[in-house]
Amino acid sequence: MGDSDTAPARRTLLHIAERRHWESARDAGVSYTMSTLGRTLDDEGFVHCSSGMDQVRGVLGRFYAGVDRDALVLLVIDVSRLDAPVRDEPVGDGVFPHVYGPIPVEAVIEARPLPDTR
Repeated sequence: MGDSDTAPARRTLLHIAERRHWESARDAGVSYTMSTLGRTLDDEGFVHCSSGMDQVRGVLGRFYAGVDRDALVLLVIDVSRLDAPVRDEPVGDGVFPHVYGPIPVEAVIEARPLPDTR
């Protein structure tokens, strides 16, 4: 049996970011502190995330419908690289992960384009 057969799956979270805020944090080498569209970690108390693409699509449709997809990026976050706690909390009919602290740039393992949901 190879290592890939026995290694535990790495938990990742997804976060819809405004591209300019993510690129600014990444380029400066500082932790990312935006929570959601136009709101900071200090405003919200946590960073809004999703656990999968179904949640991402729902959030895009509900809260980002008028935002140009090119102005956004989907961050893939490795939970094991976070210093802050993650809490899975009920929101509406679902349960969403919330990160209670800044996202270190090294915790972001990928930044990818968002699907077009319009």
